[in-house]
Amino acid sequence: MKGSILYIEDEFFFANTIANKLSEHGLEMDTAKNGTLGIEALKKKKYDLVLLDLILPEMSGFEVLEQMKADPATKDIPVVVLSNLSSDEDKKKAKSLGAINFFVKINTTPNEILAMVRNIVAPPEHKVS
Repeated sequence: MKGSILYIEDEFFFANTIANKLSEHGLEMDTAKNGTLGIEALKKKKYDLVLLDLILPEMSGFEVLEQMKADPATKDIPVVVLSNLSSDEDKKKAKSLGAINFFVKINTTPNEILAMVRNIVAPPEHKVS
């Protein structure tokens, strides 16, 4: 199955929980614990999707998103924000910078994240009846 994912998240428990859930279902997972390491990982490997927290040490998720979308090598990688920031302003800013979706971590289960990721990196085949 296609599905190489980078999760940029500084909260170890959450990153580990999501990485394990997605790995169990055949998705290749890498994690980065801050924005700087996330950008470095993106320079070394081609990903099908980036999951991105916004509150990160060294470089915010907003800055990561700006850098990704400004770089021809990474601008087309879909980015889904998983953050505990939940204001409409934060959601609008993330989407204006290029995020395709925004989930509030505390309101989203690992199974919901798995379903969303599968829909992006391995959408179901369209069958003609």
